[in-house]
Amino acid sequence: MSNYMDLSVTELHDLLKSKKIKPIDLVNEALEKIENYKLNDFITINEKAREEALKLENTEVDNLFWGIPIAIKDNIVTKDLRTTCASKMLDDFNPIYDAEVIKKIKEKHMIIIGKTNMDEFAMGSTGETSYYGPTLNPWNKKKVPGGSSSGSAATISSREVALALGSDTGGSIRQPASFQGVVGMKPTYGRVSRNGLVAFASSLDQIGPITKNVLDNALLLELISGYDENDMTSIDAENDFTSLINKPLKSYKIAVPTFYMNDQINEEIKNKVNNVISLLRENGCTVDFVDVPYLEYSVPLYQVIALGEASSNLARFDGIKYGLNIPANTTSESIKKTRTAGFGEEVKRRIMIGTYVLSGKNADKYYVKALKLREALREAVNKVFENYDLIIGPTNTGVAYDLGIKQDDALKSFTDDILTNPINMTGLPALSLPIGLTNDRLPVGLHIIGKYLDEKNIYALAAFIEKELDLKLKPEVK
Repeated sequence: MSNYMDLSVTELHDLLKSKKIKPIDLVNEALEKIENYKLNDFITINEKAREEALKLENTEVDNLFWGIPIAIKDNIVTKDLRTTCASKMLDDFNPIYDAEVIKKIKEKHMIIIGKTNMDEFAMGSTGETSYYGPTLNPWNKKKVPGGSSSGSAATISSREVALALGSDTGGSIRQPASFQGVVGMKPTYGRVSRNGLVAFASSLDQIGPITKNVLDNALLLELISGYDENDMTSIDAENDFTSLINKPLKSYKIAVPTFYMNDQINEEIKNKVNNVISLLRENGCTVDFVDVPYLEYSVPLYQVIALGEASSNLARFDGIKYGLNIPANTTSESIKKTRTAGFGEEVKRRIMIGTYVLSGKNADKYYVKALKLREALREAVNKVFENYDLIIGPTNTGVAYDLGIKQDDALKSFTDDILTNPINMTGLPALSLPIGLTNDRLPVGLHIIGKYLDEKNIYALAAFIEKELDLKLKPEVK
């Protein structure tokens, strides 16, 4: 079995351009690894992938991404390629159009290998709530992969493909990236079009890249970013994310929220983060511990806002126009039966909570109050950025844990995102970078948070740390 997927995008491009390899070689490697590794990280394989690769042989290499395989999270719609959101509700759903990010990918003649497994409707932090069964963590198949972009992270961690897309509502790119030792970026809200992303919580959702290394991540984000008139939240901004990579490190002023290093944080993780802090200080950066108000309220805040929006967004799945339909004597009875059979337990739980916080007097009591607290949190974090360039800390309180351990405890699963979901509330960009392994050989992630539209400096700092640590983490998939 070849190992071309160990290479960077630029290295693959050079090999393709010089005709030392062909797109079909990369596709064959991807499909062979997917078959052999048995990570359950794909829901649907693109049966035309080999055909598309062979067609490219008659064309010229005209861009950096030409002929390179990519995996797509299964809540991003793809024309004529099944999009299930890992739910029984959409088991046979074949979209009639491409998401905006998919159009950009196809324009560059990338090859979609398939649609990756995920928590159902992106609701979950462990990768276990999929109708198709859990994704397996390539570092240890008995451990959770993290969610909800579990499959996209697994296919990168295992080197099945070169690039992948996920989505992040409360940590759904960064947490599986941290648990699986890869690079995951949640861009600034509005940086990447959400047109064609099946909505979970519309004010929080964002598509982002998952890759082996920092430069590949920045390059892929440059590709998928840009203004889209069909997305009312889209931002028209410069998309330069690579110009500071591999340049001399700036003397950044960096803040570490004390909440991000509290007693809940695994000691091995703290040690890895402290090692990075020492590295940055030795190289001219100022790193201070700071108190940031309201971070401790992020879990209940996220639950109210995200689940309120989820209950509204998922109301469209009723079996009338598309998806699962269970006939009954009346339309209302059919909808009831369809939704009961079609949604998994975690999704049902979240819809019910969301409906509760939006109903009657509860809307003012919970949802409106949460919106006010969200604004206070946003102001508190932005105040930190008045004096600092970046914020860092651990991505997660712990490392990947045993499958099934939190399935019956909804609150514990929500707390997995306690360090990541505040950033979704602010709309700011944030990246998870692998910074080492625990004694049990499980990956640890560093969370790097930037100012509004300042992905460039996040990538610059991440690339410096990546180069200095020189870890080259790769699991032995067994």
